[in-house]
Amino acid sequence: MAEVITMPRLSDTMEEGTVAKWLKKVGDKVEEGDILAEIETDKATMEFESFHQGTLLHIGIEEGDGAPVDSLLAIIGEEGEDISALLNGGAAPAKEETKSEPETKAEKSEAPASTPSAVPEGVEIVTMPRLSDTMEEGTVASWLKKVGDKVEEGDILAEIETDKATMEFESFYSGTLLYIGIEEGQGAPVDSLLAIIGPAGTDVDAVLKAQAGGGSAPKAEKTEEEKPKAEKTETVEATTTSQDGNRILASPLAKKIASEKGINLSDVKGSGDHGRIVKKDIENFTPSQTTSPAVEKTAEKAAPVAPINLPVGEESFEEVKNSPMRKAITKSLSASKFTAPHFYLTIEVDMDNAKASREQINNLPDTKVSFNDMVLKACAMALKKHPQVNTTWTDEATIYKGHIHMGVAVAVDEGLVVPVIKFADQLTLTQLGAAVKDLAGRARAKKIKLDEMEGSTFTVSNLGMFGIQEFTSIINKPNSAILSVGAIVEKPVVKNGQIVVGNTMKVTLACDHRTVDGAVGAQFLQTLRAYLENPVTMLA
Repeated sequence: MAEVITMPRLSDTMEEGTVAKWLKKVGDKVEEGDILAEIETDKATMEFESFHQGTLLHIGIEEGDGAPVDSLLAIIGEEGEDISALLNGGAAPAKEETKSEPETKAEKSEAPASTPSAVPEGVEIVTMPRLSDTMEEGTVASWLKKVGDKVEEGDILAEIETDKATMEFESFYSGTLLYIGIEEGQGAPVDSLLAIIGPAGTDVDAVLKAQAGGGSAPKAEKTEEEKPKAEKTETVEATTTSQDGNRILASPLAKKIASEKGINLSDVKGSGDHGRIVKKDIENFTPSQTTSPAVEKTAEKAAPVAPINLPVGEESFEEVKNSPMRKAITKSLSASKFTAPHFYLTIEVDMDNAKASREQINNLPDTKVSFNDMVLKACAMALKKHPQVNTTWTDEATIYKGHIHMGVAVAVDEGLVVPVIKFADQLTLTQLGAAVKDLAGRARAKKIKLDEMEGSTFTVSNLGMFGIQEFTSIINKPNSAILSVGAIVEKPVVKNGQIVVGNTMKVTLACDHRTVDGAVGAQFLQTLRAYLENPVTMLA
């Protein structure tokens, strides 16, 4: 029978999620534990696993689109199964019917409408929430309420440690905290009894017996026993200091929202324990035109100052949806940075001879050579002598490339592209220059072909024309190295024991340590330096 998958609540404050990426498509086979999609919450982008197996029959939310928690996300079932009834409004019931009995009980304990009939009306059973997609159990780091305290919807009940982070857990109910099921520092599986909230004076023992199906139940904690815990709670609350030196108690979430809205916490009156400021206090706060007593007292002591005309303006922002190119760049560079162990080697090259040689070459008719062309030629020749740098790593083997295809990083309006000069070692300086100019021009005009941006064995990124003297680059997969080229700088240098004016350029080689060792990278840079400092050797 088909299973309806809804948008999960992957964080305690999540109201809606956005599908950043689908890792399965309609028609794909899905196994339990497979990653269905990457979902962006209000806190992070998380992988969402499938708890069912079968065929992905329907996708309800497209990539880049957002939807509230519990919206139809996908349907998994048998290949060819009729799901029209589920798409026409039967999604929620189908989901409930397909759950196993333990899961059904867990859901009943969370929602007031599904509370077992033996539980008195108005009593809410709060269970250990699933605050992350991979969370199997949670640990109560601290309780911010104690038995007997009044609880309002939106109050922070506890701080719960998941497998990813420690998060604040808000109450979705109002009433009195009648019972605490998991002590501070203790862990319990998802859906375990965390707390009971309801009217004051409720028979907690009867509720526990009803929840346990008539068996013996743990004895409810006494209010007096919770007093030491309340003191401990105060030490973990987020605090700040008012202008008169007094402490201000505020939850981390309240502080975050206040910071975003530009609200001074000392102006807010807290409705929580001991005047603690919680989320709803910030959301309901209206700035007052009156000055607080502390500010008035400070103003009396301060010497009069000339009035200051503060700038007045309106905050604004523009949200630009990420283009497919930007998403592709992000995916490619992230995969490289987080899989290839990068290390960096930097040398400084004497460019006096290169400047003189370039000037002579460009004096020839119909000839135009740039310093970038000279760097590309030197790299191609150095790769011939150091084939270890001209490689690709795979889990099974290191692939040595017998050809040299030079990638050249080019900035375009939407990001970065890398046109590839095929068989660069066989081209002259002028041919290299013409090839770069042609490919870069068509790349900026979006007229470059896909196969002209594939197959590089080594990449050069040059920011010298922007005045950048030194930088590091992320390796362009599947290459083993990338060279970052800085600006040529005129500065004092020592030659033959004398301080003279010289021209130097810094280059940095980023290496994949799986294929290129430090000594190999250093030897490559020595050869590269020799070619650039003696350009005549590249013309032989």
